[in-house]
Amino acid sequence: MFLTEKTIDFMRTHRQDFHQNPELGFQEIRTKQKIVKALTEMGIEVSEGVGVTGILSNGSGSGMIGLRADMDALPISETTSLPYASQKDEIMHACGHDGHMAMLLGAARHLSSERNFDGTVVFIFQPNEENGLGSQAMLDEGFLSRFPLDEVYALHNLPGAPLGQLSTRVGEICASESLFELKITARGGHSAMPHKGVDAIIVGSELALSLQTIISRKLPPEAGAVLSITEFMTNGQRNILPGSGLLKGDTRAFSKADRKAIEFYIRQIASGISQAHDVDIQVTFETEFIETINAPTPTEAACRTASKLGYDLIPDRQPMSFSEDFANFSKLVPGSFLLLGNGTVGAASKPLHSSEYDFNDDALPIGANFWVNLVSDRLPLKDCA
Repeated sequence: MFLTEKTIDFMRTHRQDFHQNPELGFQEIRTKQKIVKALTEMGIEVSEGVGVTGILSNGSGSGMIGLRADMDALPISETTSLPYASQKDEIMHACGHDGHMAMLLGAARHLSSERNFDGTVVFIFQPNEENGLGSQAMLDEGFLSRFPLDEVYALHNLPGAPLGQLSTRVGEICASESLFELKITARGGHSAMPHKGVDAIIVGSELALSLQTIISRKLPPEAGAVLSITEFMTNGQRNILPGSGLLKGDTRAFSKADRKAIEFYIRQIASGISQAHDVDIQVTFETEFIETINAPTPTEAACRTASKLGYDLIPDRQPMSFSEDFANFSKLVPGSFLLLGNGTVGAASKPLHSSEYDFNDDALPIGANFWVNLVSDRLPLKDCA
């Protein structure tokens, strides 16, 4: 099975248009309009909400699978100097969501024309992936009650990996992300008389060092969790000891148990240090992304499709430390999140979220062809069953 040159040109044109006109999470107005127009012209039923959903049925099969692409861009100023570079200041598609949308539209175009499947394909164009809010917003609208998926899939590009290499794994594929804050209320004073007060910097410094023992001494080495203090602010001045301080940080984990353990130890350490210094420390811990877990059946099916196509396949890759909003879908529906190599040279090899990054248009037919074949494999025509 292959894509026509017209479909490949269609994807490239749309991808570069999306790239030129990026929009941030929950502001994807033009992007949604472009997607709705394309799907409608293909004869695909469209449902609009916070995202866009295309519904394509064929035959009498009852099976229903979902294919997800994310739509939002990032608040980054592009430095690529590409002819189709972002036309918006401080906004760019630095994570390849422009390519993800184009690949899914290309697959939809082919499937709507060829209809080589029996069942229903749901094309999911999700907003606000970067802030971990878009999938839940769609679910809160009743997405799964309207589209009771049997399986759900997502494909994300991976710069630095060979073009077209497909990698995934059963189980944990992406980490959770939790943000924490520790608000210190101490007793400020004169810098020449530190014994008269309680210096928030000393308390905060002790917190910063002690929190590092959570990963190094309280979790097993194979956990792969990360905890980082990212901000430390006080109200001190050149000769004034600070009476208040605020530490902010970020932590990643590959299991709910480790995530909960990290939260427990943060609170335990804060409680102990507050008692030792007779100060108040308020802790907040908010999980923005849960762990992304790949179910065995869809992941093994995706690997079979990739093998059939002759793709360079890594079926047991190491989990990725970044987080993915797809997790909310795959928590409720058996799902599989896969990574597609974006290339090893030029802008295609630059890190995700870099101002120098660009999605590789040569990956478009590779990803779309994978989607098309996955659909025909998971929803086979009856005479091919």
